[in-house]
Amino acid sequence: MVVMFSHYCVLLLSVFSLTPLSLALPFEQRGFWDFGIDSDGGGLMTTMMRDEEEGSAMEEPSPPEFPMCPFGCHCQLKVVQCSDLGLTEVPKNIPTDTKLLDLQSNRITELKENDFKGLSNLYALSLVNNKISKVHPRAFVPMRHLQKLYFSKNLLTAIPKNLPASLVELRIHDNRIKKVADGTFSGLGSMNCIEMGGNPLQNSGFEPGAFKGLKLNYLRISESKLTGIPKDLPESLHELHLDHNEIQAIELEDLSRYKQLYRLGLGYNHIRMIENGSLSYLPNLRELHLENNRKSVWQGQATTA
Repeated sequence: MVVMFSHYCVLLLSVFSLTPLSLALPFEQRGFWDFGIDSDGGGLMTTMMRDEEEGSAMEEPSPPEFPMCPFGCHCQLKVVQCSDLGLTEVPKNIPTDTKLLDLQSNRITELKENDFKGLSNLYALSLVNNKISKVHPRAFVPMRHLQKLYFSKNLLTAIPKNLPASLVELRIHDNRIKKVADGTFSGLGSMNCIEMGGNPLQNSGFEPGAFKGLKLNYLRISESKLTGIPKDLPESLHELHLDHNEIQAIELEDLSRYKQLYRLGLGYNHIRMIENGSLSYLPNLRELHLENNRKSVWQGQATTA
C-alpha cells in the first residue's frame, strides 16, 4: 500500500532562522538574528564585561589596526551580517573571530583566493542569492572549521573544489550545475546533508564515484532533469528526495543499496511502473511520497499515483 504524508524538513539548524519546508520547496535561508553563540546563554557577554572591568585600571589598549566591522555591515557577538547591501565583492576587514558570516542577496560575482583570509573560526557562511559564477580553488582553504555552507541561487556551473573537510551541510540548489565529477566530494567524510535541487542535472551528469566517500543522511536532488534514480548514491542515506523530476520507473535494482532509507520522495514525476519487489530492499522505509505521478503499476496491479 502507498502511504502519503505531508513532508517538512527535519533538519534543524541551531544558528539559522529557517522558513518551514513543504515537499515541493527546497530549504531557504532567511537571515541572521538574535544568536546565542555561547552554550550557557549570555556567557560571552559576561566574559566581555568582566574583561573590561579587569582592564580598567590598566593602560588603555591601542586602537585596533582595522575597523571592527566592514562598512554598512552589522556585527554583533561574532555574527557579521552584510546582506542586501549591493556588494559586488566580499568585503574587507571582516573580524577574524567571526563565526557566522551573512553575505546573501548581494551582487557578488566571484570568490577570490584571499577573500576569506584569516577567517579560520568561521562556522557558517551564507552566499545565497548572489551572482557567483567563479570560485578560486583556494578560496575556502582558510576555513578549517566551516560546517555550514549556503550557496544557493547563484550562477555556478560546477560544485566548487577544495571544500573544507569540516563541512557538514551544503546547500547549493538553484544554480546551473550540470555535472558532478568523480571525486567532487573527496575528503568530506563529515558531510551529513546536501541540497542540490533546482539544477539542470541529468542522470548522465553524475560520474561514477561522484559521491564516493560520503556518509550522507540527507540528499535532495529535486526539480532537476533526472529520468531515473541516480546510481551509486551513498548507502548511508536516511532521506532521499527526488521530487519534481522526470523519473518514469522504479526498477528492481534501483533501491537495493539503500537499506537505511526511511523517507523517500518521488512525488511529481512521470512514474508509470514500480517493479515488483523493488521496495523489499528498504526494511526501514516509513514514508514514501508518490503523489502527482501518472498511472502506475504497483506490484503487478494498476493504480493511480
